[in-house]
Amino acid sequence: MTFIIRRSTLSYMITEDFVIGPKLGELVERVVASYQKDARTQHIDRANLPSRDETIQLVQDLLELLYPGFIGRQHLTRHNVAFHVGDLLPRIGEATFHQIFLCLCYMADQHSEPRASARAMSPTEPQTSVLADSLRQPRSDVPLAKGDRRESAASATGGLPNSADPSDRDARRITLAFLEGIPAIREMLAGDVQAAYDGDPAALNCDEVILAYPGLLAISVHRMAHSLYQLGVPLMPRMMSEWVHSRTGIDIHPGARIGHRFFIDHGTGVVIGETTDIGNNVKIYQGVTLGALSFAKDDRGRVIREHKRHPTVKDNVTIYANAIILGGDTVIGEHSTIGGSVFVTSSVPPGSTVTFKPPELRVKTRGADGQPSATPPVASTARAAATSSGLPSTAAAAALQPASATESTELMPDYMI
Repeated sequence: MTFIIRRSTLSYMITEDFVIGPKLGELVERVVASYQKDARTQHIDRANLPSRDETIQLVQDLLELLYPGFIGRQHLTRHNVAFHVGDLLPRIGEATFHQIFLCLCYMADQHSEPRASARAMSPTEPQTSVLADSLRQPRSDVPLAKGDRRESAASATGGLPNSADPSDRDARRITLAFLEGIPAIREMLAGDVQAAYDGDPAALNCDEVILAYPGLLAISVHRMAHSLYQLGVPLMPRMMSEWVHSRTGIDIHPGARIGHRFFIDHGTGVVIGETTDIGNNVKIYQGVTLGALSFAKDDRGRVIREHKRHPTVKDNVTIYANAIILGGDTVIGEHSTIGGSVFVTSSVPPGSTVTFKPPELRVKTRGADGQPSATPPVASTARAAATSSGLPSTAAAAALQPASATESTELMPDYMI
């Protein structure tokens, strides 16, 4: 076989296929030995594992169900839409059930056959797995309760659904509950679409929001993943959220609770942690982090996961670009505005505007001879510049200081680009 590779004006001819040759056996042995050496990065001799590719395809099919005519099949009419949904729903139901079943069997296997976990293991610890805990229960208040350990008959059925298997029964129940929640999810997403249109003067209409806005794609997938998370499904919700994270640059953990009419403008770099609570009519901009301030640990130095680690954002709050809000005890009160690039680790009362003290700007100008001339500090501060340009106050990272929780100034102008 002959290959011709062209680079600029030069051509290189390859006359023979590449062959590993006698080293093939040695390389195979070394790779397989690496599998046997560390179980954390292989899934061998075990049948139950959800499929990443099939989960991604399921997400895309669900988006078609959520936004008929916009995603997937077009030219739908009121006369044929019922046939379209009748064709789509059974496929979605079957795929959803199968992936949920595999997730439940996987967790049952983890309980019955403990193995090393990359997150839990240290050289001095016994061979146990943090994944041995079974399905999470829905969040009631703050804690994420764990329990309901079950055993699976999947090993006897080769990982296939079996009506005698508790995982099979639970997967059917969860799948039906998830599908029955689709209309409610669509209702919430309609509010999110409207919030994006109302909050962005650059939006042409709601159609453009659905077709183009990464923030809407992120919240659409989150609302589905969160539903599965609340129903106790492991693995699959995180696979869904990380797929849309890779597509949009917006990282929302499926455990985060987000209210109605939520809008992420621009979106890149937004991080919303697992135990975050966000109220209604909240608007955030690119680069915002709602994260954990610190992690509580047990007497063996392992992170304790069953407590609130991320902030609470109440109703009608706006958070501008690159603001960082940390801590499970941090509450941002209703009708508050968090300025760009601030660092908040304590609660903010309702109706507050939080900024840091703007630094002094210095501008160097050149004279007619092209040489720099001495110029006194500019009287206008970063706030004045922001006011004249329609942007909120931002500054270099070196100037950042924790904002006072009680600082209140004039209402900042809308952040528009």
